[in-house]
Amino acid sequence: MSDTDSHKPRVLFLNRSYWPDTEATGQLLTALCEGLADEFEIHVLAGQPNVTTSEVEFQQTAQRNGVTIHRVKHSTFPKSNMVLKSLNFISFVRACRRQIHQVPQPDIVVFETDPFLLPFVADRFRRKTGCQVIGYLQDIYPDLAIALKKIRNSWPIRQLRKRLFDVYRRCDRMVVLSTDMRQLLLDDGIEKNRVRIIANWADTQQVVPIETDNRFRANFGLGEKFVAMYSGNLGLTQRLEEFVEAAALLQDDPEIQFVFIGRGATRPDLEAQVESLGLSNVLFCDYQPLEELSHSLSAGNLHLIPLTTEISRCLMPSKLYGILAAGRPYLTNAPSSSELYRVTEEQEAGFTVEAGSSQRIADAIRTAKADPDRLAAMGRRARKLAEEEYTRELSIQRFGQMLHEIQSDSQA
Repeated sequence: MSDTDSHKPRVLFLNRSYWPDTEATGQLLTALCEGLADEFEIHVLAGQPNVTTSEVEFQQTAQRNGVTIHRVKHSTFPKSNMVLKSLNFISFVRACRRQIHQVPQPDIVVFETDPFLLPFVADRFRRKTGCQVIGYLQDIYPDLAIALKKIRNSWPIRQLRKRLFDVYRRCDRMVVLSTDMRQLLLDDGIEKNRVRIIANWADTQQVVPIETDNRFRANFGLGEKFVAMYSGNLGLTQRLEEFVEAAALLQDDPEIQFVFIGRGATRPDLEAQVESLGLSNVLFCDYQPLEELSHSLSAGNLHLIPLTTEISRCLMPSKLYGILAAGRPYLTNAPSSSELYRVTEEQEAGFTVEAGSSQRIADAIRTAKADPDRLAAMGRRARKLAEEEYTRELSIQRFGQMLHEIQSDSQA
């Protein structure tokens, strides 16, 4: 407990990414920590920023919006090289192991998994200090990497997974984003009463529907075309090839335009696929500034959310929440067993198709284009869902309640 402010529990978050980084995990964690700062003494042990702004000096300790940020010194090799990227992660974890003992001793440590070795840092610190520990999983490794075939499920990887899940079983609480992720933890023997679902969110005040005078449409010459949009990381988890194949099947309709916004490991391959197919109905553009997010997301008539069966138990697509906030319907090929499929069907906020068929995707897009009234109704329901279920305030409230709950448990 803090000596200077005994009525406020002291909470330390561990994650490489934090403000001013633009990665989704860093932005979400920043909003969460700043939202909790009124009720808790919040500290964050983070890495060096990936971006440089006039506001950021590479200082070891800084205050921002009620949060104390402690930055560790670690290697920052280019992330394009997998070996060097791994060295960055190892360097960060080793630095965290040292510096966690230099910050004011917390009552509760919350670890994320950027990188996925951070649970071991928190567990080691718990054994030495007796603090409480919460695991906050944006995705589940190594299961996700295995599902993506980035690594083999070899004996060393199975041993690593066993050790990680041993840590999870010792945690006072585990926080995940969906029922699918929760079930994966339960299947591995983690007690049900220790697992909480706290969804991610979009800022429903920052992201709003733009129905007229859309700057993104004007800037990219989209006019009145029907835009099928993917906005987000163009990485391995997305499996976007099926959507490019669907674009090829729809090239006979000049009113349909596919737009892919973002960057990532698979963008060069997708661009090559578009070129090899000779497609003129696919546009790639870079991430848009945050202040333009309402315009860019609202420019899509129908958003695209891919989710394979293997991946659905390891993460929940964070892009869903921005799409809902923008009041736009979406098309997903999520498996029927997944939470994303269930939410889509129950809330009638979008279309679902079976994965594995670009023809089904193309047919669904034609169906959506032919029924603008149905699309508009879906968009209204999407915005309502964002305002009622997926707000920053609601997630912060749930996280705060959980922190108070385990603090009470420790004092019982």
